[in-house]
Amino acid sequence: MDIHFQIEYKTQWGEKLYLYINLNDGSQLCLEMDNDGMGNWFTDYRIEDDEFNTNRDITYYYTVQVNGNIIRREEGSLHTIPYKNFRRIVLIDRWHEYSGLDTIQRSIVLPYVKLNGRPRWRGAGTSVPVFSLRTENSFGIGEFTDLKLLVDWAAATGQSIIQILPVNDTTMTRTWRDSYPYSANSSFALNPIYINLEQVGELSDKDFLQRIEKLRKELNALPEIDYERVLAIKTEYLERLYEEFGDRCAQSAGFRDFHRANRSWLEPYAIYCYLRDQSGTVDFTTWKEPVFKQSIIKKYCMPGNPKCHEVRKYAFIQYHLHLQLAEVKRYANSKGILLKGDVPIGVNRYSTDVWVNPKLFNIDCQAGAPPDDFAVDGQKWGMPTYNWKNMSLDEYSWFKERFKKMADYFDAYRIDHLLGFFRIWEIPLKYSSGLMGTFNPSLPYSTFELKKMGFPFDASKHAVSKPGAPETEVLFLEDTRIPDHWHPRVNGFNTKLFKTLSKDEQQAYYKIHNDFFYVRNNKFWSESAMAKLSALIEATDMLVCGEDLGMIPVCVPEVMDLLRILTLEVQRMPKQYGVSVANPATYPYLSVCTASTHDMSVLRVWIEDEMKPNPVISTNEATTDACSAIITSHLASPSMFAIFPIQDWLSIDNSLRARNPESERINVPADPDNYWRYRMHITLEKLIDSDKFNSEIKQMLYLSDR
Repeated sequence: MDIHFQIEYKTQWGEKLYLYINLNDGSQLCLEMDNDGMGNWFTDYRIEDDEFNTNRDITYYYTVQVNGNIIRREEGSLHTIPYKNFRRIVLIDRWHEYSGLDTIQRSIVLPYVKLNGRPRWRGAGTSVPVFSLRTENSFGIGEFTDLKLLVDWAAATGQSIIQILPVNDTTMTRTWRDSYPYSANSSFALNPIYINLEQVGELSDKDFLQRIEKLRKELNALPEIDYERVLAIKTEYLERLYEEFGDRCAQSAGFRDFHRANRSWLEPYAIYCYLRDQSGTVDFTTWKEPVFKQSIIKKYCMPGNPKCHEVRKYAFIQYHLHLQLAEVKRYANSKGILLKGDVPIGVNRYSTDVWVNPKLFNIDCQAGAPPDDFAVDGQKWGMPTYNWKNMSLDEYSWFKERFKKMADYFDAYRIDHLLGFFRIWEIPLKYSSGLMGTFNPSLPYSTFELKKMGFPFDASKHAVSKPGAPETEVLFLEDTRIPDHWHPRVNGFNTKLFKTLSKDEQQAYYKIHNDFFYVRNNKFWSESAMAKLSALIEATDMLVCGEDLGMIPVCVPEVMDLLRILTLEVQRMPKQYGVSVANPATYPYLSVCTASTHDMSVLRVWIEDEMKPNPVISTNEATTDACSAIITSHLASPSMFAIFPIQDWLSIDNSLRARNPESERINVPADPDNYWRYRMHITLEKLIDSDKFNSEIKQMLYLSDR
């Protein structure tokens, strides 16, 4: 394996960096490093596969030397060389100053595709939900196995990464509402709707297979997903597969190994699914087993128990889903393509996770987001918030296990709503508006503090809405955990109550509001995030990316940089104050840039209907040239990754772009009833055969050195 070592370190005149590698045979290798004159040092070394020893890591460290004498070396624990199934990898390190940073070590391990003399590797890729993929043999929805064709296309065009939305099981109601991928019934289980049925086995009932094939063609011809019909048919098919092959599968070594490795979450999940389907509801408070106990495992999973056979069906399905997605990762890596997953910020309040571990969640409230340009009244997501205090008692083991499971299938992951690890917008269930939330954790004010800051606070006047008035007609909200402590209601200055205040009182309120949301909590939030994120990131070798959009405290970029978490840069959501459209040329290297996300309109709609003056183009016509210019500007940016939705890639070709770009939108965040049903309007087979289009993308990546 060829390894490219890279580290940023500012040296003085005459100083050089040297790399020391401790090999498995006990010998030590010293390599002088090169630099680019801008503080970036790098060198290359080849290690043969047989030099990797599972009983002993290959470690290394950096030193600073002058005239061959070591004047400085790293402190703390040594760096380790991870064994990855790549021929070449890049290790981008940070200098270890002291042992307290042991949990913040290497930030990036990625395949070395090409360097071409540049000190910093950059790549490009495609983002697309699995459900949106369309092939000639699809079942009305994208499947895990369809990702292989997407990998073939990505590799052929010179891309290096594929990003997808969450793929955990969301089966709650068996209606179209289960299409929402961010409300899983398990943070570990995969969604059965993505299974390729033929790869599980061939049924002996030929009449049934003929009927299914007719339905498959009918569903696959639809422009959008019919989620309910697809799920119902696949469920029936899987039940027949289990009856025909389940017992034989359960005796196989592969299934036994899978069961043994995943027992901690697999057995509770299987029982949960059984009780859900038996009772017809996911509200476990109404079940015969409303409170999970370990004795339930024996009751439902004991061999010979009639219920055991039915419960094991759900493990059978998970096993085959695991085989299919794990094979996709292996295939993608063999082609030099990374797979990037997505970590939802929360779980459904009626999920297996909450049923099994209720103490890890605050079930008396729901998570959401404060108001922004896309949702002026804030957002309510329905899911409970995390009880971080209880999670910390066992060093966040539930979260660590969740990330380790993801590492079975992904090389990188995006943390949805990264700000939730600093503070989450928490709304008590008694409120109907997202404006009635507060940040958890945070430092609320005492009554004494509010008065000291010049505001004549009276709870009966300022924290209780008048009879007949909307619940939002308040200036302060009482903390749900500390009595007589208060949070300023977000944007409280937009209320009618605010207008009744005197000018001095209004100025005092503005001061309190600004202090609370932008100053008072920053250090507290920084320390809170560091405690969680550093422990979780260390659990795997996956590359970490964060969705850091919205109301961003100043501490967030600092923590992300320290932990080497890649930021998300979206041109229409600039992070610089007073800027309406960001310039990709200003993006940081440790970032993922994109023209649009699944929560936005596609590039073509933005250009024609929403775009403000753009530093890249001067037209409001979404021509292929205009779309290409914007994508090219992103490819030319310093960002480590430029990842575009498949819709935006297709926008640069008149023969491939959709007729109606409005139909390509995946989600409207402000709409709680959004149906996640977008499908590509062309098949992946046609995409692969589009030689002119593919050559254009390959040329764009080559010219941008990605």
